[in-house]
Amino acid sequence: MSEQADILVIGLGAMGSAALYQLARRGVKAVGLDRFAPPHTMGSSHGETRITRQAVGEGRDYVPLVLDTHRIWRELEAETSAELLNPCGLVVMAPGVGETSHHGKPDFVARSIGAARDFGIAHEVIDGREVAHRFPQFLNLQGNEKAYYEPGGGYVFPERCIKAQLTRAEQLGATIRTGVEVLSIAQRGSAVRVETSSGTFEADQVVVSAGGWNAHLLGAPFDRVLTVKRQVLHWYELDGTSAYRANSPVFIWMHGATDVDYLYGFPPLPGDRRLKVATEQYETSTTADTIDRTVDPAESAEMYRKHVAGRLAGATPRVAQAAACIYTVTPDRGFIIDRHPDQDRICVVSACSGHGFKHSAGIGNVVAGMVTDGRSAIDLSPFSISRFS
Repeated sequence: MSEQADILVIGLGAMGSAALYQLARRGVKAVGLDRFAPPHTMGSSHGETRITRQAVGEGRDYVPLVLDTHRIWRELEAETSAELLNPCGLVVMAPGVGETSHHGKPDFVARSIGAARDFGIAHEVIDGREVAHRFPQFLNLQGNEKAYYEPGGGYVFPERCIKAQLTRAEQLGATIRTGVEVLSIAQRGSAVRVETSSGTFEADQVVVSAGGWNAHLLGAPFDRVLTVKRQVLHWYELDGTSAYRANSPVFIWMHGATDVDYLYGFPPLPGDRRLKVATEQYETSTTADTIDRTVDPAESAEMYRKHVAGRLAGATPRVAQAAACIYTVTPDRGFIIDRHPDQDRICVVSACSGHGFKHSAGIGNVVAGMVTDGRSAIDLSPFSISRFS
């Protein structure tokens, strides 16, 4: 006997937990499956904090998603009494002269400013001198840096967001099955059959939001455009926290010409004497099952030498913690939110390409609309799989 559902959600990380919650809100008989027990550390949705910013320099198509996400997180906070979003402010900064790139987009500061102006998002355009005056944690600025400051930006707590959405989904009638590995997905007529380590599931529609496992589960054409990149998060001990005032923002600091010549980071959490920072790499691919999840101390030492030393007040080379995660990346670093081109009852969400969590609650809302009403509240054509044909 197979287990039946109206809609089956495969993968309950950032996107899947959001979709399951929104489906449950609509009264759908929804079942969520995950190979692990979310929130967990095996994918892309862990690490204590994630940056959120409303003026998205990756492109204006993303802005409606993040604005809806902030609305949903505030609703969830009211429903669950959990703190999910801390709008401590955001600084995006680049040298005053020379080319820069972030997530494959040139002049990311200017693109952020443009998005803010287009959508009426509160912001300021400031220079390195003003950044140093307001935020003394940033060291050795030249003064002519160009910076975008967004007071409504900040960070979210990813594990809390996932837990809150899954908790509310269950309360609203969804079924969650963890420790279930999906082996195959196939549409047969008007139903989708999913074989798992715990038996067979059948559903009218399936949402596949399995992140780094998507390419393996879906095959062509997704396996040709999705690659998995190992990323590392670092927490360094602080000698002191006096430079990190109550208004200390999260930051994206481009200090060179390419996508790897930058770092991003967070102010220390209340009572914490650690500073979390990271960069990104796109040269070396891996898979979700073969990634090296240990972090060599040499990786943290190199990160400190290349990106942290002399830039962040109080940061020492002493490593308090380090963790590996994965980005699932498309060739243009954009998302895929679309139906399978050959199996129209399978909806595919991801890859997030390293900037997805800030949009996740809004994407869950959009996906729930797609599979229940057959339409989306926003234009999803920029996220179509067909753009890679």
